[in-house]
Amino acid sequence: MKAAVVGSGAWGTALAIRLCRNGHDVVMWTRDPEKAAAMRQTRRCPRLPGTRLPDHLMISSDYDCVSGRQLVVIASPSFPIRSVCRGVAPHLDADAVLVSVTKGIERESLKRMSEVVAEETNRPVVVLTGPSHAEEVALDMPTGCLAASGDKALAEFVQDAFISEQFRVYTSADPIGAELGGALKNVIALCAGVSDGLGCGDNTKAMLMSRGLTEMARLGISLGAHRDTFAGLSGVGDLIVTCTSMHSRNRRAGILIGQGKGVQEAMEEVGAVVEGYYAAESAWALCRKQGVEMPILQAAHEVLYQGIPARKAMHNLMTRKRKSEEDMGWMGWN
Repeated sequence: MKAAVVGSGAWGTALAIRLCRNGHDVVMWTRDPEKAAAMRQTRRCPRLPGTRLPDHLMISSDYDCVSGRQLVVIASPSFPIRSVCRGVAPHLDADAVLVSVTKGIERESLKRMSEVVAEETNRPVVVLTGPSHAEEVALDMPTGCLAASGDKALAEFVQDAFISEQFRVYTSADPIGAELGGALKNVIALCAGVSDGLGCGDNTKAMLMSRGLTEMARLGISLGAHRDTFAGLSGVGDLIVTCTSMHSRNRRAGILIGQGKGVQEAMEEVGAVVEGYYAAESAWALCRKQGVEMPILQAAHEVLYQGIPARKAMHNLMTRKRKSEEDMGWMGWN
């Protein structure tokens, strides 16, 4: 199969490598012509320093590289994804299958990334998501992901393209839940990092993760997602890997914030896009629009955008009025 990956960050590059290993003819697009030339020459990705790019992986900085490709993976960061899709759209073949692998919620429209891709390309989009650090996928470590679409045939097409002995892909009919899980867990992972930076222990992180999962599911259900999706790879699975690993840019940024660094300073030190920062703003707006209570998300927004000290935000969470966990279940709203 001829495939294209639009985006040359760590995740886009790891997926391009995966498709090459599966025997596909792959081209990867990057915005910067100089970066494209350097990657062609060195066969290295700056974000995956320990991995050599396959010799047959083509690298281009021209949008028309997607022409003639049956599978097109959109792996741009969330904030420029709309403009990237506008550049790609005129060059897509009529029967190309699009896959969105970006985790986030658009700030202005509050739309999921697959909705943005579909809007700009005027075609259906499959969501590929799950607990998948790019570094480990590039090293061919066993990984599980989810191909989610309301169209079963499209989900299975993407499943067949990516699945291998080392990269297991399940299908799902719930792209809403799959995508919201991938976006919201970045915010919770940032909070888990803040907890670590404050010197809190495993108990605190377990509380943040379990209650954070409840908040994720609560918002998802209000938007039409299936409750059970949040118990799977794109929910609890992605939450675990992002909250506990130093591969996670969100967790690393959170640690720095918890240690007292400013938000912008922390993100600059991480040196790559911290999607949880952007997701916290758009998810908080979506939460208020839906009328859903999400105290951990609120605390994250206060720390990231309102200048509330992290320790004060933790105190506010711990001193909220008493609740029953049964009343705060995934289907509850209190």
